[in-house]
Amino acid sequence: MAETGKHWAGVGEAGTLLGMKSLLLAYKVFGRTGFRIFLLPVMTYFYLTRSESRQASRDYLARIKPLLAEPERKGLTPFRHFWCFGEILLDKLLVWMGHIRHEDVVFETPDAFAAVDTNRRGGVIIVSHLGNTEVCSALAHQLPDVAITMLVHTKHAEKFNRLMKQTNSNAAINLMQVTDMTPATAMLLSERVEAGEYIVIAGDRTPVNGGGRTACVDFLGARAEFPQGAFILASLLRCPVYLMFCLKRSERYHLYLESFSQQLSWPRKERNQGLQNAVQRYADRLTAYCHKAPLQWFNFFPFWLSDANADKAESSTPQTPS
Repeated sequence: MAETGKHWAGVGEAGTLLGMKSLLLAYKVFGRTGFRIFLLPVMTYFYLTRSESRQASRDYLARIKPLLAEPERKGLTPFRHFWCFGEILLDKLLVWMGHIRHEDVVFETPDAFAAVDTNRRGGVIIVSHLGNTEVCSALAHQLPDVAITMLVHTKHAEKFNRLMKQTNSNAAINLMQVTDMTPATAMLLSERVEAGEYIVIAGDRTPVNGGGRTACVDFLGARAEFPQGAFILASLLRCPVYLMFCLKRSERYHLYLESFSQQLSWPRKERNQGLQNAVQRYADRLTAYCHKAPLQWFNFFPFWLSDANADKAESSTPQTPS
């Protein structure tokens, strides 16, 4: 079952820096076709040796398939899920190397991007592990006056982040490692938002330390825990909140940005329910975008709760005193 596995942050990083460099070299020498030839044994190895990741993939695909039309269900297998992840890894590196051209990116919601460009105060952009989050650097190139700080757990992907830094030390996005949201961190982020920066944070991974505030919501027809951290941060910063998704289709990256709230704020007595509703809205939007690209949600960790554990999680949600 999902809840018997390790927390995602405790799972060792797959692969080595040398292996990643080898795949990148294969791409540089032989192009995308050559890269795929080298990628096949690599992903086959991880597919065969990572049983928990295979099971997590099966679990996710079993939940998304009934929500899709019959033609869209074809080819939705765990190995293809792994393979798509390997392809996206290369795309992530190409973004940081500056190899993604403007014509490779389709801005699907131009009005929302224009709103970001004209909002001089900054805000919070909540992303997910659907598609290629790194392509949000395209936002920095499209809107050169907009500064972006991406909150990451770099310890979990230390080798990959090191390689990204080596490929392009002048990347347009500032990466900030955040394991715990301390008052000092919140104050720093508040100053950046006031200066017009946008804080990018993922909304579909529970807190790194295994604690923290979570909400048990419906996702793909079953109960799952999502972090409240992004929404708590946005409410503290009292700034506009956006959702952003980047999906790859036919070798192009389709970037979606949508307004989530001009400001997340609730009366004290309604704060817990307000956070619950906000997380559910986010999970609903993530569901909608998973429909668009079902093989591109890369969460290879146990995610859903059993009925008993879902009831336990809901009953343990802290209540605001009246």
